[in-house]
Amino acid sequence: MLNYIIKRLLMLIPVLVGVSLLAFSIIHLIPGDPARIILGERATEASILALQEKLGLNQPLYIQFLTFLKNILKGDLGTSIITNEKVSYELLTSFAATLELTFVAMIIAIVVGIAAGTIAAIRQYSIFDNISMIGALVGVSMPIFWLGLLMIWAFAYKLGWFPASGRLDVALNVPRITHILLIDSLLNGNFQAFKNTLWHLAMPSLALATIPMAIIARMTRSSMLEVMKQDYIRTARAKGLPEKIIIFKHAIKNAFLPVITVIGLQVGLLLGGAVMTETVFSYPGLGRRLYIAIMARDYPVVQGGILLISVCFVLVNLIVDLTYSFIDPRIKLD
Repeated sequence: MLNYIIKRLLMLIPVLVGVSLLAFSIIHLIPGDPARIILGERATEASILALQEKLGLNQPLYIQFLTFLKNILKGDLGTSIITNEKVSYELLTSFAATLELTFVAMIIAIVVGIAAGTIAAIRQYSIFDNISMIGALVGVSMPIFWLGLLMIWAFAYKLGWFPASGRLDVALNVPRITHILLIDSLLNGNFQAFKNTLWHLAMPSLALATIPMAIIARMTRSSMLEVMKQDYIRTARAKGLPEKIIIFKHAIKNAFLPVITVIGLQVGLLLGGAVMTETVFSYPGLGRRLYIAIMARDYPVVQGGILLISVCFVLVNLIVDLTYSFIDPRIKLD
């Protein structure tokens, strides 16, 4: 298994080089000049040329790309053109917020999705089965921005149950250690901040969980129905085993492999930045940060963010593959 992990991690190198080249090419094809955006419309050509030279934007594209790769090998993602902050620090803080949001959203999606899918499969064609699958269809079809706006209007403005935006009340201060507020508040013993963070996460995490929840529920139901028709399930019933043991010991474990694949894909997508959710709820995550960087032609932030997303996808897929071998010992990793 160790050899397999090493091979997969080595494969990360050409993937990152290819992604870097693609991201670099696309971002430079977008119309707009960062120097003009920074200096404004009334800037003189001399000042624009001077800023371009300072930022290295007047060099040939292949020189800029090679410089970017050289800096990456040194562990330097560069400096943001707009904020003049280190890109690594900006991505760390925004990715920590997205990681926190993704974690809470996926807990909701996995628990509700697997439970709904399993019950729907066991009670096929029942009222619960029909309602849950209709709900899953609505969850997949409902645009996140529309659902988010409805939740803000209903639960923030009308009822006042939850805050409409942000990660933490302005009056509360939590020293940043990991930049994940749920962890930092516990490390500092600030349980008020912990509850306040969960309070702020309630609406965006629930809105973000709707699509993966629906997909997991549908996949769980489909996989469970297929497994329940297998011969070993009939044999277990013929032996007189209780239905609960058949379902929880034999069926769910074997039906879980395709569900894990779906969960892994959804985690990778959400870690890439839930742009719509973070924008609607003004949540300072990676997706919103990249959106702002793209609009401002902040090349270093965009390139560094895409690299980070690529690493997340590769690592999540590796974890999913390793999980296969733990759930089903018959699967060997070569």
